[in-house]
Amino acid sequence: MMKWIKRLLILVLAASVVTGGAGLLRDQETLEEGLLRLHVVANSDAPEDQAVKLRVKDAVVSMLEETMEAMPTVEEARAYLETHLPQIEETANRVLKELGSGLEAVVTFARERFPTREYDTFRLPAGVYQALRITIGAGEGHNWWCVLFPSLCVPASTQGFTAAAEASGMSQTLAGTLAGDTTGYEIRFRLLDWLGEVKAGFAP
Repeated sequence: MMKWIKRLLILVLAASVVTGGAGLLRDQETLEEGLLRLHVVANSDAPEDQAVKLRVKDAVVSMLEETMEAMPTVEEARAYLETHLPQIEETANRVLKELGSGLEAVVTFARERFPTREYDTFRLPAGVYQALRITIGAGEGHNWWCVLFPSLCVPASTQGFTAAAEASGMSQTLAGTLAGDTTGYEIRFRLLDWLGEVKAGFAP
């Protein structure tokens, strides 16, 4: 662990030189506290279970997308999800029943460790994020991720991502780093990624 801490200190120092002292720790906290993620875990990696996972994902995204787009703050989005967990679980299980599946979906809302993740128009560094998790059956298959707040589950252009990210409270620099369209974005992203990994290592 001391090796990681030393590496972190070196990286933060490098960041202060490369990025003009921009607040990496503040940006990393913004990511952990300002994003709500959707995590759908399949029963198994069998093709039929993976197909079921995507059908459940589509139904939940369709249910939540407009509501999440209308949420002005992450606090309100979080409160909405916390109070609507039974309805979300009901939606997931309705899809399973319609598909003739004997599986059951369980929905939780908690903090989870996530690896680095690349989407169509942006990347997210590793870290601990608040997530709406839908576990189907045994939950032993490959999973599917997206960002519920800001509402980014439907692929958008880089400009669309940047606009949504800034509207949710991200700085222009952070949004540009995730979208890969600012000076020094690769180094900043790597630093944020390492910071997230280190913090996740200390998480319970």
